[in-house]
Amino acid sequence: MKNTYFTPGPAELYPTFYQHLQQAMDEQIGSISHRSKQFQNIYRFADEQLRTLLNIPDTHGIFFTGSASEVWERVLLNCVEYESFHLVNGSFSQKFYEYAGALHKHAHILEKPFGEGFDAADIEVPAYAELVCLTHNETSSGVQMRPTEMHKLKRKYPKKLFCVDIVSSAPYPDLDFSLIDSAFFSVQKAFGMPAGLGVWIANETCLVKAEHLQKNDSLSIGAHNTLPMLWKHYKTFETPATPNVLYIYLLGKIAEDFNRIGIDTIRKQTEEKARMLYKFLENSADYEPFVKQERYRSQTVIVAKTGLSDRIKSSDDAIAAAKKANMIIGSGYGKFKDSQLRIANFPAVSIEQVGALIEQLQK
Repeated sequence: MKNTYFTPGPAELYPTFYQHLQQAMDEQIGSISHRSKQFQNIYRFADEQLRTLLNIPDTHGIFFTGSASEVWERVLLNCVEYESFHLVNGSFSQKFYEYAGALHKHAHILEKPFGEGFDAADIEVPAYAELVCLTHNETSSGVQMRPTEMHKLKRKYPKKLFCVDIVSSAPYPDLDFSLIDSAFFSVQKAFGMPAGLGVWIANETCLVKAEHLQKNDSLSIGAHNTLPMLWKHYKTFETPATPNVLYIYLLGKIAEDFNRIGIDTIRKQTEEKARMLYKFLENSADYEPFVKQERYRSQTVIVAKTGLSDRIKSSDDAIAAAKKANMIIGSGYGKFKDSQLRIANFPAVSIEQVGALIEQLQK
């Protein structure tokens, strides 16, 4: 019997992935040139489908990288001359902040304890910060920042560049890209693919900043996948270096599947599954939601505390029992490995499968 993966990345493969992969093999997509018309059509198709799905305007380009982690470095090199500002409430937003320091940027930080969230009213962006770095969904702690709060903050600081990490939530968040300058994600989570492709969305304002920094002989915006170079090739749906052509093809196909379902339906299904999981956790004697305040609870990565009863003393007990039923759930992150569960709620997992998981956790 096949396993069902509720892990927060890599995660359950989207049900249509197999047929799209077979079609790609039949068409020998893995062997085509990235300078061919065939690849340009593949890139154009993925671009069109992602634009429809995420409501991305023509002011923004869509670029492909090796991973989302690479985008941390790219956006900091290309959009920050001196100072960045980071909201940190978990391990991945912390890593984004640490990348800035490693690149010798002056990185400001506003930090909340693990499991707590941010509201726009509580945030003061430093005067000289050029880039505001936000995380929509903190994968490590199961905390979300509502897009409406991000939009409020951008309206308060319209001259700052805003970049949003949507790695473990895209396509769920409804970002207004007339306000958000840049966003990025990777494909091994909610898009239901294996790891190996990052997607970077950036607008022309980011490009202008990168071109300005490129003229400064005392600065480097990098040598690989610089924004001006990515944008130059993007005009003809090409890439500076050989990309993961197969995954770009597959991403376009899965984005098309999502568009057939409709983003509103996907969001409603995501919220319904999250409601089921949180309701179970709130009524359970063995588990409870880690994130206390409802408005900060992630809809795509649900984090549960264990160790509340003698029946489930640690996350290992729940994980081992679920595995016997062919359900793979994630442990807590870092120091919370033994005391928390992380349950991915991505489109690849159905309402029926979530119901079966809840039944298993109740046993």
